[in-house]
Amino acid sequence: MQEATQTVTNAVQLAAEAAGHAASSGHGITHMMMLLIVQLAVIIIFAKVGGFLFQRFLRMPSVLGELASGMLIGPYALGGAIDLPGMGILFSEHAGFAASTELYGIATLASIILLFLAGLETDLAAFLRYSVVGSMVGLGGLAAAFVLGDLCAVLWPGNGIDSFMDPAALFLGVISVATSVGITARILAEKKKMASPEGVTILAGAVFDDVFGIVTLAIVMGLAKVESSGEGVAWGAIGLIAVKAIGFFVVVTALGLAFARKITGAIKQFRSREMMVATCFGLALLLAGLAEMAGLAMIIGAYIMGLALSRTDLAPEIEHHLQGIYNLLVPIFFCVMGMMVDFSAMKPVLVFGSVYSLLAIIAKVVGCGVPAWLMKFNLRGSLRIGLGMLPRGEVALIVAGIGLASGIIGQGIFGVAIMMTVVTTMLAPPLLVKSFDGGSGLRKEMAGTGEDIVSIDLELPSRDITEFLLNRFVRALQQEEFFVHHLHTDEPTYRVLKDDIAFTLLQEGNKLVINVPKANQHVARMILLEELLSLTDLLDSTKRMKSIGQMGTDLVNGLFA
Repeated sequence: MQEATQTVTNAVQLAAEAAGHAASSGHGITHMMMLLIVQLAVIIIFAKVGGFLFQRFLRMPSVLGELASGMLIGPYALGGAIDLPGMGILFSEHAGFAASTELYGIATLASIILLFLAGLETDLAAFLRYSVVGSMVGLGGLAAAFVLGDLCAVLWPGNGIDSFMDPAALFLGVISVATSVGITARILAEKKKMASPEGVTILAGAVFDDVFGIVTLAIVMGLAKVESSGEGVAWGAIGLIAVKAIGFFVVVTALGLAFARKITGAIKQFRSREMMVATCFGLALLLAGLAEMAGLAMIIGAYIMGLALSRTDLAPEIEHHLQGIYNLLVPIFFCVMGMMVDFSAMKPVLVFGSVYSLLAIIAKVVGCGVPAWLMKFNLRGSLRIGLGMLPRGEVALIVAGIGLASGIIGQGIFGVAIMMTVVTTMLAPPLLVKSFDGGSGLRKEMAGTGEDIVSIDLELPSRDITEFLLNRFVRALQQEEFFVHHLHTDEPTYRVLKDDIAFTLLQEGNKLVINVPKANQHVARMILLEELLSLTDLLDSTKRMKSIGQMGTDLVNGLFA
C-alpha cells in the first residue's frame, strides 16, 4: 500500500513540478492542455488507422492494431524521439510511467466505460440458465490460468519472484484469467454456431469467467496491498479481504438488481433520454469511485452498475448513446496500454513471456475443456469450448495497467502481459474456425438432445431495406420482452434470448439471416411475419401518396417561386 501510495504521490509531485516549470518558462496551464490535445490527436489518428489496417488487411481484431500503434508512438519508440517546436518531446516518461497524469486519467475513464458496457451486455438469463455447465467451464479456466500463471512467475529463474503470494506473481495469475468473448462471438456468428451447444456454453462460460475474474482481481488487489505494506502474509487478513471483495460484489450486485427498476423509474421522470443516459453513467462513475474507496478496482464498480441495469428497458438506450463515446475513448485506452511497453525492459523477459503465453493457452484449453468433457461434450466439443475461451483482451490489459500504475508490476512483467494478450488473440480465431470442421461436439448418447438449428434467410432488394426491417424486428422483439444483445462485430449481429428461447440475427449485405432452434422457429417466424406485413402496408400507403417525382417537382418549383 505504501509503495502504491508513494507511486501516486511521486506522479502528483512530478505533475506539480512540470506545471511549475511550465509557468516559470513562460508556459502555463494552457500550454499543458495544448500538449495534451496534440497527444490525443496523434493517439486517436494512429489508433483508428492501426485498428482499421489490422482488421481490413490482416483479418485480425482492431484491438491489436490499436496496441501496435501505441507501441509505435510511445515514449520508448518514435514518441520519445519526436521533438516538436515550442512543445518539446511529444511523449515522454513521467516518474517512470509512460503516460502523463492527464492522459492516464482519460485512459482510466475509457476503461470504466468499457466495463460499464460489458456489464450492460451481460445476459443474466443465460447466466442463470447455463449456470451449471457455464460455471464449471468458467471456474476450470480460472483455476488453471491463475495457478499456471502464478507458478510460471515463481518457478522461472532470475525474475526476482520467489513467493506464490508475491504481488507480481498474483497479478500474472489474474491477468491470464479474463476471456475476451467479443472475438469468439464474431467467429461463432460467421460460422452460424452461436446457438449451438458449444456456442451457448462458451458465451455462458465467458459471463462466469468475467464475474469470477473481477472478484479474483478484487481479492488480488487486497493481497497486493497487504504484501506491499511489508507486514507479511496474514491469512486472517487475507480471509477478510476475500470476504470483503466477494461480499462487496454480491451485496452491491444484489442491491443493484433489486432496486434497478425503481432507480430507472425515478430517472425516467426527467422525460429526457439524454438526462437518463447521463444520470445512469454518473451512477456508474459514482459506484466505480466507491469500489476504489473500498479497496477494490474502479472497473469492478462500473461492471456492477452495468450488470444491475442490464435487465432494465433503459439498457439498449444507454448502449446506443454511449456507443459514440466508446468508439472514441476505448481505442485511446488500448493505444495508451501499448505506449507503456518498454522494449528494452522486455528483452530480458522475452523467453519468459513466450513460456507464459504457452501456459496461458494450455490453461484455457485444458481448464475449460476438461469440465466441458465431464459434463456432456466429446473431445471435439470440449476443444471448441477451450479454444473459444482462449483469447484475452480488454480486461487483461486493464488489470495489467492497474498493476503497472500502482507499482505492483514493472515494465518487464507488463510487456509479458501484452505479449500474452497479443499471442492468444491472434491464435484463437484460426484455431476455432478449424475446430468447427467436423461433426457434433456432443457425445453420441447426448447427440439426440442437441437442438437442430434452422436458418431463416430473407433476401431483400437493398441493404437499406434490410437494415430498416432488422431495426423494426429488433424493436418488436424488445416489445415482446426479449433480451436483445448487440454484439460488436463487423456485420450487425444480435443475440436474442427469453426464458428457454435463444437465437441470433445477422445482417449480411441485403440478406437478413436468423439462426434459430427448430423448436422455437415459429416464434421468430410469427414476429418477423408481422413486421413484414407492417412494412408492406407502409409501402402501399406510400404508393397512394402523391408520386415522389411530383413531390420533387413541387419542391423545385417552390425554390424559384
